[in-house]
Amino acid sequence: MTSPSYDEVAAGTELPPRSYQVTRRDLVRYAGASGDFNVIHWNERVAKSVGLPNVIAHGMLTMALAGRFVTEWAGDPGAVTEFAVRFSSPVVVPDDDKGATVEIAGTVAEKLPLNEVRVEITARSEGAKVLTRAHAVVRLP
Repeated sequence: MTSPSYDEVAAGTELPPRSYQVTRRDLVRYAGASGDFNVIHWNERVAKSVGLPNVIAHGMLTMALAGRFVTEWAGDPGAVTEFAVRFSSPVVVPDDDKGATVEIAGTVAEKLPLNEVRVEITARSEGAKVLTRAHAVVRLP
């Protein structure tokens, strides 16, 4: 994807929304890569015993999807100079071939000096907002 130029975007510019699938297999792979083997990310019985509706995705995996969304739009991971989120709801991952869908969208909230823009990010799964106060600052060519 070609990155947009600073002159091509304005406050209010919407980034093309994306949907990402998260399956139980993805959770196992993420656990191995991150070292986070918390049982709530793979054992339905334990997840439900602590009050969760089912197995949930790692919060940092959800955050990584939002980061991927922004870097794909920017065209360069190094262009992201700031990135922050807060977690508001878990991504519940059913035990089937489809898994959960995380829908991510973004809007350029403002243009900043030094060819940077602030992007406000929304992330939802099953209609619930899973990230809040999510934003990135991106340096554009």
